[in-house]
Amino acid sequence: MTEFNDNTFPEKAPENLNVENNDTNNTTAPIEAEREDINFGSRLDLDALKQSIESVKEQINTVIVGQHKMIDQLLVAILSNGHVLLEGVPGVAKTVSAKLLSKTLSLDFSRIQFTPDLMPSDILGTSVFDLSKSEFNFKKGPIFSNFVLIDEINRAPAKTQAALFEVMEERQITVEGTTHAMQAPFLVIATQNPIEQEGTYRLPEAQLDRFLFKITIDYPKLDEEISILQRENALQNRDKLDSIVQVLSQADILKYQSLVKQIKVDDQLIEYIAKIVISTRDNAFLYLGASPRASIAILNAAKGYAALRGRDFVTPDDIKDSAVPVLQHRVVVSPEREMEGLTGAQIIKQIIDTVEIPR
Repeated sequence: MTEFNDNTFPEKAPENLNVENNDTNNTTAPIEAEREDINFGSRLDLDALKQSIESVKEQINTVIVGQHKMIDQLLVAILSNGHVLLEGVPGVAKTVSAKLLSKTLSLDFSRIQFTPDLMPSDILGTSVFDLSKSEFNFKKGPIFSNFVLIDEINRAPAKTQAALFEVMEERQITVEGTTHAMQAPFLVIATQNPIEQEGTYRLPEAQLDRFLFKITIDYPKLDEEISILQRENALQNRDKLDSIVQVLSQADILKYQSLVKQIKVDDQLIEYIAKIVISTRDNAFLYLGASPRASIAILNAAKGYAALRGRDFVTPDDIKDSAVPVLQHRVVVSPEREMEGLTGAQIIKQIIDTVEIPR
C-alpha cells in the first residue's frame, strides 16, 4: 500500500518551475490577444439581402407550387443582372412565374407578345411627327422598362429578334443615329414553347448567348399537382396575384447587385470555371462550344448563388449549380449525338464530372 507524507504534494512549487510558468504565460499572452482580434465573420453584410430574398420566395410560394430550383435561378439572375429564357410546354406557369416575380419588385413592368408580324419599331419605338412643333419626336416602345416579359419569343422573325441584340447586351438602343440608354436595373425574361414548331423561328445563337440562364420547367409531380388543384379550388372568384405585395425597391436591387459584384472568388475557382468552359470547345459530342461570355456568366451567376445562400465567397457547388443553366443554350450538340437523344445539359453534366474540383 502506498504511503503519503507531507512531501508528496508540496505546498509551493520550486522557484525554477515558477520561472518557467511565468515565461509560458508571457509568451501566450500576445498570441491570445492576436486571436481576439481575428474576425471570422463575413466581409460583406448580406443579412438584409438574404431576408429580402426569403420574403420574395414567400410571396411567390403562395401561388407557385414547387419549382424551387426555378425560383432560385430567377432570383440569382436578378442579383447577377442577367436575362432569363424560360422554356417549357404550355401550362407550366412560365408567364405566371415571371408576372409573380415582377409584382414582388417595385419596378416598371411591360409585357410584349411576340407574333410573326411584329416589327422592330413595335418593340423599340418610333419617331412621330409633331405638327405643333414641326419636328419629329421619339416615342419610346415597350422595351423601355426595368422588367420586360417577352412572351413566346420564338414567334417573331429574325429581323425583330435582331432588334433585341443591342438592348440585351449593352442596355441601350440606337434609333436613327441616336442612342437611348435603359434605366437600371434592366431585366428581360422571355418564354418559349420547345414543342410547337409551326409559326416559330429558331433563336439566333448570338441572341441565345445574351441570356444568362436558360431554365427548363418540367411538369409538376403528383403531390404538387394535387396542391395546385386545391389552391385553385380555394380561390373561387379571387385573383391569385392580388395578395402579392412588393418586397424589393429599385434602390434595393441596385444595392444588392453592387454587393454581389464584391463577392470573393478564389483564383483556383476562376481556373475551375475556365476549365469547364474550355472543355466544351474540344468535346467530341459538341459541334459548338461556349464562348468567353459564358465564362463571365458562370462567374457572375456563382456570385449570385453565394449571395442567395448568405455567403460572401464562392464555392465549387455555386459554380456547378450555375454551369448547366448558363451553358446548355450556348452549346450545340453534334448531329450524331443529337440523333441518339443526348442533350446539351447531359453533356455539360458529364463535363463537370470530369473536371477536377479545386481542393
